[in-house]
Amino acid sequence: MSTDQQDEQGEEDTLVNVADGVDHQVAMVMDLNKCIGCQTCTIACKNLWTEDGGSEYMYWNNVETKPGEGYPRGWEDSGGGWESGEHSDRSPGEIPDEEDYGRAWEFNHEEIMYEGSDEPLRPRDGAEWGPNWDEDQGAGEYPNSYYFYLPRICNHCTHPSCVEACPRSALYKRQEDGIVLVDQDRCRGYRYCVEGCPYKKVYYNTVSKKSEKCIFCYPRIEGEGPEGETFAPACAEECPPQLRLVGFLDDEEGPIHKLVNEYEVALPLHPEFRTQPNVYYIPPFAPGQHTEDGETVDIDRIPRQYLRNLFGDSVDEALDTIDAHRQRVRQGGESELMELLQDKNPAKQYRLEVFDDE
Repeated sequence: MSTDQQDEQGEEDTLVNVADGVDHQVAMVMDLNKCIGCQTCTIACKNLWTEDGGSEYMYWNNVETKPGEGYPRGWEDSGGGWESGEHSDRSPGEIPDEEDYGRAWEFNHEEIMYEGSDEPLRPRDGAEWGPNWDEDQGAGEYPNSYYFYLPRICNHCTHPSCVEACPRSALYKRQEDGIVLVDQDRCRGYRYCVEGCPYKKVYYNTVSKKSEKCIFCYPRIEGEGPEGETFAPACAEECPPQLRLVGFLDDEEGPIHKLVNEYEVALPLHPEFRTQPNVYYIPPFAPGQHTEDGETVDIDRIPRQYLRNLFGDSVDEALDTIDAHRQRVRQGGESELMELLQDKNPAKQYRLEVFDDE
């Protein structure tokens, strides 16, 4: 139920705005200060969902270095999304070239493993771009160079332009949790969804001739595993530093609601695309810049304007809020916000059964 619908019925006001026709909205918060770029999340997802023919190039979960071109290359400038907050007119988008995703390279395994070659393991030829091609490059000049890692999955947006783009209504949001899925029986592989998604998180399978995308590991959260237990998406469960919180945006007692709506420190990526993502990020902190003599100066190492370009103008207030709470704790005070950001109790990190009794 949307906020507007609740207002019409005279129910209690809420800050949570879920899509019309959706009961509850799953959401994820990723703390970028904890990401070490190990790609464990990427491999966990890849092993589960995209190992079949035609999906070799797909990474439903990827971790890219920022500043950087990302995956697919230049996705932030490829269009898509909405022209305005009224969500009536879609922005034109582009379908990335195969080279922008990166081809599946052939390596010289046979020469090294069976023919005694002493050459290093490397692609045979044609390797000019691929996921993480610019890993750890970043920007800036020594001693003030900088970079950080940005994990990305489908945002399961409240106003998904990929859903609107499909002329066959093959893409849809599930009523029970707002997960965006592709009905494989209805999909005809037109790729309007690929074009329409500004985050380029819908992929075309060249073998099945249908679109595929992140499904938020819904069989895991429905308890379809061998033990019948509920598990968070694999990208979250397998993360070594446990940087992801998983739950529902409208669970007003949960950490996601508090971080997004109460403390307003978890922000969507590129809010100017106007799809209202349901994956949020705690923006990265970095030490101040250094002089050539090694003295710290009061200048942001990661330019604040760069963070505004990624997360919108709200990033200033978010960083100020986190910094204020950090100072409070350093001075011996207490902070619920700091506890939320440091909690590693799975029962609090993953609140996926809170609405099961409805």
